[in-house]
Amino acid sequence: MNHQLDYLLAAYCSPTLAGIKPASLVSCDRMQYPNLPQQLHIYQTAFAARGIRFEILCACRGRFLLLVYHKEQLEQRMADARVQRVLTKFGYPTGAPLNTLLDGLRRRIAAQPGFPHEIGLFLGYPIEDVVGFIRNEGRGCKLCGYWKVYGDAEAASRLFDRLSRVCHAVKTRVEQGETLLEVFAAA
Repeated sequence: MNHQLDYLLAAYCSPTLAGIKPASLVSCDRMQYPNLPQQLHIYQTAFAARGIRFEILCACRGRFLLLVYHKEQLEQRMADARVQRVLTKFGYPTGAPLNTLLDGLRRRIAAQPGFPHEIGLFLGYPIEDVVGFIRNEGRGCKLCGYWKVYGDAEAASRLFDRLSRVCHAVKTRVEQGETLLEVFAAA
């Protein structure tokens, strides 16, 4: 295992690996992780039984954009009628399987200079927060943490605290020499 990659994934993807949210996104510097596609094969194999997937959404000039997701949770999230309505506004096909939606997300990432903000739906952010962010162009939020909150700030604050505790606990264990496979008993 690559200790440096374990730490990066611990810092940004622990909530997904722990089953708290359907997906996490992390940017990996290509200079620092030139063999990332090959390294991910080890993680794919180790976490497959838990339904966790590791997919590169974008291999841009200087970075890999890595999506770590729990397949079943993300499929359920994407099947939500409210999520479907929002995605349809951005050209995603209604009722499409997860792999088709992820392909659409890849195309949208590649096709525009900015970032497609509907990605928050894939990452498990509350729908009202994603829609609020898009509608308000990121201004006027009630709370800013793991994402900008336009809906229930109290619930989001509790969730932010939980996400932070999980990331901290996993990072601490990795710093002490455990691998992600050991932390999540995927080995």
